Amino acid sequence: MEDADTGAQDGTQDERAARALQGATGALAAAAIARLEERQPWYSALGPQERSWVGLVAQGGIAAFVAWFRARHERPAVSADVFAAAPRELVRAVSLHQALQLLRVVVDVVEEHVPELADAEHRADLREAVLRYSREVAFSAAEVYARAAEARGAWDARLEALVVDALVRGEADDDLATRVAALGWAADVPVAVLVGTRPAGAGDAVVADLRRAARAVADDALVGLRGERALVVLGAAGEDGPLRAAAALAPRLGAGPVVVGPVVAGLAAAGRSARTALVALTAARAWPEAPRPVAADELLPERVLAGDAGARRALADRVHAPLAAAAPVLADTLRAYLVSGRSLEGTSRALFVHPNTVRYRLRRVAEVTGWDPAVPREAFVLQVGMAVGALAERPSRRGGAAEQAPGP
Repeated sequence: MEDADTGAQDGTQDERAARALQGATGALAAAAIARLEERQPWYSALGPQERSWVGLVAQGGIAAFVAWFRARHERPAVSADVFAAAPRELVRAVSLHQALQLLRVVVDVVEEHVPELADAEHRADLREAVLRYSREVAFSAAEVYARAAEARGAWDARLEALVVDALVRGEADDDLATRVAALGWAADVPVAVLVGTRPAGAGDAVVADLRRAARAVADDALVGLRGERALVVLGAAGEDGPLRAAAALAPRLGAGPVVVGPVVAGLAAAGRSARTALVALTAARAWPEAPRPVAADELLPERVLAGDAGARRALADRVHAPLAAAAPVLADTLRAYLVSGRSLEGTSRALFVHPNTVRYRLRRVAEVTGWDPAVPREAFVLQVGMAVGALAERPSRRGGAAEQAPGP
C-alpha cells in the first residue's frame, strides 16, 4: 500500500512538473532564443524567416518534451517530429552543428528552471529526463540532416549530369546559368574539360570519387558520365590553373588516353573545350605514345585524320599560313627537309645551299610556327600542316601562284 501511495505521489509530482513545464513553454523558448542571440553569432546572421523557424523548433522541442515526460510509464521513442514545425529549408539555413548548439541552449535553459518546476525531491528525476530526452533529440537531428544530405546529394548529382550534358551540346542559356548557380559554382575562373575512360565501379560512386578528387585540386569542378567516358569540368585560377588540375586528376581516370580540352574564359564557354576534348579523345588512339593527359591541341594531326574540320583550319593557320607570310623559301626548305627523311645533307644538295643555311632556315621555321622540324613528333605535325595548307589552296586561273581557298 505504501508503494502504491509512493507511486501515486510520484505520478502527481510528474504531472505537476509537466503542467509547470507546459505553462512555461513560451517563456522557456523565449529565454532560449534570447540566449542564442547573446551567445551564437550565426543566429543573429539569419534572416527574419529563418529566425522564426528556429523559434518554432525551440518551442516545439519543449512542447514535445512535456508530452514525452507525461507518458511516465510508457514513454515513446523520440522521433524527428520535433523538427516538423519548421520547413525543410531549415537544414540549408542551419547546419547540424548549429542545430546541436540550439539543442544545448534549450537544455541549459530548461535545467536552470528545474528548481521552479519541481520540488527538491524530484528535481534530479526531471534533470535526468531532460538529459535523456536531449540525447534522443540529438540523434534524431542527426538522422534528419543525414536524410536531407542524401536527398540533396541525389538531386545535385542529377542536376550536375544535366549541366555537363548541356555543356557538351553547347546549350549555354539562362537555364544553364541557374542550374550552375544551384550547384554552387561561384568562381569566375578559367575552365578546361578533362575527358577519359570512366573508372571501374558504380556510376554514383565513380562520380562522387571524381568530384571529391577534382575539388581537391581545382576551385570548382563538375563531373559527368557519358557511356564509358568521364568528363570533368575544371575551374581554377591562373592561366594554366585548369591544366595543372587536369594533370593531378588524370591518374583517377580509367585506362587509355586522357585528353584535356583548350582552356576557355569561363563556364559559359566550357562547351567548346568539352567538344574539342571528346573529338581529340577519339583521335588519341592514333598516338599511343601520347602523354597522359595530352592537350587536345597536341593532337591536331590525328584530329585531321579523324575528320576534324576545326583541326584542319588550325593547322593550316598555324603552319602553312605563317610560313607563306614569312618567306616562300622557308616552306620550300621544310618541304625538302621532310622529303629527304630529315637529312640536312640531303636537303642542302637538293636546294644547292650550304647545310648551315638549311639549319638557319629550319630554326626560322621553328620560330615562325612553334614546332621544331628536328623533333620527330613536331616534324610530323608540320608535315600534316603543310599538306592541309596545300589542300586549302586552289591554283590561280592564270597558272601562277596559288590562291587561298575558303576554309574547309
